[in-house]
Amino acid sequence: MGNAKLAVLGAMLVWMFSMACTTSWAQSPKAGECPQPRFTGKAPDEYYLRKSPLDSPDERLGAQLFGGSGNDGSCAMCHGRKGDGKGPLSKLYDPPPRNFACAMTVNGVPDGQLFWIIRFGSPGTAMPPHSQFSDTDVWQLVAYLRTLAK
Repeated sequence: MGNAKLAVLGAMLVWMFSMACTTSWAQSPKAGECPQPRFTGKAPDEYYLRKSPLDSPDERLGAQLFGGSGNDGSCAMCHGRKGDGKGPLSKLYDPPPRNFACAMTVNGVPDGQLFWIIRFGSPGTAMPPHSQFSDTDVWQLVAYLRTLAK
């Protein structure tokens, strides 16, 4: 094979590789997208079927837990103060943090599924487990996430 043919073949391979990378990147969800594709599997039934035991959640407490002090790895660091998925760390993750300001993110998702994700994290995403919260705190967060989508 001549040098010219090798150069053309090399250029074609570089072009095909760059197109594959560009296409893959373009299909990734963006922070704040509504609706976002889901990546977390279904929680085990023992969690999935749970209902919140809180008769009247404390929205102020939920907001405090979600917002944290601003420097402590709070939910808002990734999900944003408004829950829109555009927190200061959001650009570091693929897939990006969930946009809870989008009603389609939480509507139709059972309380137990949200509880399980907060408690145990979401494999294949940057969502870590949050064992530092009490069960009551996690239920407060579930209730607060639903207020962000209104």
